[in-house]
Parts: sequence; C-alpha cells; structure tokens
Amino acid sequence: MSDDSHVLADHVDHSVGGFGGHAFRRFTHVSMTAIPFVFYLYGQDFADIVSLDDKQLVSAICMLILFAELIRIRLGIVIFGQREYEADQISALAWGGLAVSLALLLAPGEGEGLEAGVYGIPLIVGLTLVDPIMGEIKRIKQDLKLAIYAGLAVSYAVWLGCHFWLGTDIVAAILLAPLTVLGELPKTKDIDDNATMILFPLAGLMLLLPFM
Repeated sequence: MSDDSHVLADHVDHSVGGFGGHAFRRFTHVSMTAIPFVFYLYGQDFADIVSLDDKQLVSAICMLILFAELIRIRLGIVIFGQREYEADQISALAWGGLAVSLALLLAPGEGEGLEAGVYGIPLIVGLTLVDPIMGEIKRIKQDLKLAIYAGLAVSYAVWLGCHFWLGTDIVAAILLAPLTVLGELPKTKDIDDNATMILFPLAGLMLLLPFM
C-alpha cells in the first residue's frame, strides 16, 4: 500500500461510514455554498410561510440545530459522515451552522437580492470551498504550506470575485481573505474550523466597518 493510501486509511477511519462517510461529509460541506444564495434570493419567501422575517427564520433554524445537537450529544450519537470523536462534543456541522447563521445575521449589505450578500456571500463561500480544498491537500499530500497557498488562492478568488461581481469593498476583500485561511489552522477540540473560518473574517469585518 502506498503512503497516500495509508494517509487515506488513517483519515477516513475516523469518519462514520469510512471513505463513503468522508466523501459525504465533503459533499455536504461544498453543497452549503448554496445557502447564502438561497437566503439572499428567496429567504423572505421561505420566512413568509411561517410568518417570520428572513433573519428571524435564520435564528429559529440555528436554535433548532443547536437544540438537536444537544440531544445528539446527550445520547452519544454520531451520524453517517461525522467523526467518531464528535459523539460527546459539539460537531463540525453544528459549529458550521452557528457560524453561517451569524454571518447571515451580522454581515452588512445594501439593497435586495444578492447585493445584500456583499459580505455574507464571501464569508460563507470562503468556508465552504476553502476548507475542503485545504483539508484534502493536507490529507493526501501531507503538505501544510501547499494547503495554505491553495487556500489563499481560492479565498482571494472568492473575495475578489465578489468585489467585481457584487461590489465587496476591495480593501475588505484583500484584508479578510487571509483570515478565512487563518481560521482553518488552529487545531483545538474546543471549537471547529467550520466556525473559525467564518468567525475570524467576520470579526475582522466588524472592526473594519467604522473605517469603510
């Protein structure tokens, strides 16, 4: 068996479902790219169904996710694609749900439709694309520097793309793109990088706003 195969085996053994669970986890992560686009284009339409405004709906969904997570931890359940150690701690999915919700609630925007996502979109898409790319490079190549360079390239593509497409402030794009990558680097079980990859640039954005 090749070194890469050993790396693959060591990695996926920690996911429920083995490689299939790992692949499903990555697919779920990337598919979350759709969330900000659905929210900014159709969020109020969905919220009208339950007589809420769009941000109230985000808060309600986030609270449901956290409540379900509390029950899951109490029962020690891990579902397909989750890692075994998540049985007794907050999962990456829950951390991601919380961070995405905070981005949708707090990121400023002007106008309607996608223009309202001038910051919310790059904050969330930065997570959903940069994290799996860096994770796969580290898993297969075992090369942290390569993962960082690739992450920076993708993050800048997202943020600068949003500058040209939506009008995201260029200074904010240049300064916040590296914070998405920085959020992937800390290794701690206290908080998952699904949260820090949004919370780091979101915090930076909040500090920049008075000067913008």
